Amino acid sequence: METLLNNSIMKTRDLTKYGLKDTKAHWNLSPEKLQAITIEKGMGKETANGTLAINTGKFTGRSPQDRFIVRDEYTVDKVWWGKTNKAISPDNFDKLQSEITNYLSGKEIYVRDAYVCADPEYKTNVRTVTEYPWSNMFTYNMFLRSDESELENFKEEWLVLCAPGYEAPDPKAVGLRQGNFSILNFTKKIALIGGSAYTGEIKKGIFSSLNFILPVEKNVLPMHCSANVGEDGDTAIFFGLSGTGKTTLSADPNRKLIGDDEHGWTAENNIFNFEGGCYAKVIDLTEEKEPDIFRAIRPGAILENVIFKDNGEVDYMDSSITQNTRVSYPIYHIDNIQKPSYAGNPTNIFFLTADAFGVLPPVSKLTPGQAAYHFISGYTAKVAGTEAGITEPVPSFSACFGEPFMPLHPTVYAEMLSKKMQDAGVNVWLINTGWSAGPYGVGSRIKLKYTRAMITAILEGKLDNVDFEQHPIFGLFMPKSCPNVPDDILDPMNTWKNKGQYVSKSIQLAHSFHLNFEKFASEASQQIIEGGPLIDEHHHLNDHI
Repeated sequence: METLLNNSIMKTRDLTKYGLKDTKAHWNLSPEKLQAITIEKGMGKETANGTLAINTGKFTGRSPQDRFIVRDEYTVDKVWWGKTNKAISPDNFDKLQSEITNYLSGKEIYVRDAYVCADPEYKTNVRTVTEYPWSNMFTYNMFLRSDESELENFKEEWLVLCAPGYEAPDPKAVGLRQGNFSILNFTKKIALIGGSAYTGEIKKGIFSSLNFILPVEKNVLPMHCSANVGEDGDTAIFFGLSGTGKTTLSADPNRKLIGDDEHGWTAENNIFNFEGGCYAKVIDLTEEKEPDIFRAIRPGAILENVIFKDNGEVDYMDSSITQNTRVSYPIYHIDNIQKPSYAGNPTNIFFLTADAFGVLPPVSKLTPGQAAYHFISGYTAKVAGTEAGITEPVPSFSACFGEPFMPLHPTVYAEMLSKKMQDAGVNVWLINTGWSAGPYGVGSRIKLKYTRAMITAILEGKLDNVDFEQHPIFGLFMPKSCPNVPDDILDPMNTWKNKGQYVSKSIQLAHSFHLNFEKFASEASQQIIEGGPLIDEHHHLNDHI
């Protein structure tokens, strides 16, 4: 019996079929063992509390300009080709795959068999082959962990080959910009990563592949969002770009966390987590501000690109390597989680934006057309650099709140979201976690306790029967009152000393929305187009009051 079992494992564990020869492969090692190997090889060190800290080298973030999709019969008419999704030929992919397998052959490598998509209906097996032990530990943290019985006859749907030490010697000859690359091949179902040790390339590679496969093949809407569920089974989802409060606001002591970054919304009306862990920014982290993340940083977690103090503790304020310092940890490092990590249809959807212009209301309710428009826009504002005299914020738009990871045209996701919202009768809210009483440099950041109070009021149904007024420029519906929030901040114009300046700043931002939306307008329905700001710079406010 044992021989049969070993034979079936040997068959499923045959790496020569990928072109890997004479490797010394370690299969599904425990995080403890991978951490010990990393330390032993001098590739990382431990913090005062025993957490592994590593340095990702040259790349401390993703390299969006070096991300490609193989353009072949399957993808040619489906992918939204352009700046986000750059094409590479099947021949060049095959050359790079063979170079990476030659590079890894004869080496000590680490293999992990795991899966993504918590809903059993959509479970997708992923085999990850990594050059470094800590990259393999990252996949243990971030993917869903298969149990022993599933590993015996494991058959992958996707293969990830990750070789940070390999750089293409002649990039131009194989259709690359430079030596590093991250490539998805949807026909072969392979994600190829070379020249970058940044672990986010593994996570986002598989996320991008699901963002293509799930809508095209499974009628599931993939979303870059966090999600939690209340005691009554009411699900809430939070979309938002970096720095808008997605992780912070979904970590609620009264609600169970489904996941903090990547989810699917099924035709059967479930929301499910793609992942088995969290990958959080740790710059300026304090236990007071982010207690869940802070306490999750313990043995089993991996810190990236942080700086140590003399006593072996981490200096979270130090950004001398990068602003993008991070930690990955398995989701069970968080106390209050939903098991397994899926739940029913959402009751409320929150779009989070940190509006540094200080003109958007702190809370407003959206019509279906507005919801689709704001989803396609994916707005937040980047605060300008700290140099003297530069106080003007910069608008930042990322379609579907995750443009770098969306292989299809944004309107495909928006139309799916719109239909699902209407079928489920879900409420959609725009929450501004940014500035009030003036732009960045003049006004102040909206207090977190007020934002939390607004979200709590919505989740408890306390804004169901209040009066709303329409914003004259953005057309959004602002509640006139909200429990535990001062009435005077609910209409942002009230908070500005100079009302004329408020109007001109609002029109300026409305114009940015219109300009950004031009590239989507040809594919968008009339209802979505009408969900945008009511005016642009050619109109006067008086026409709309």
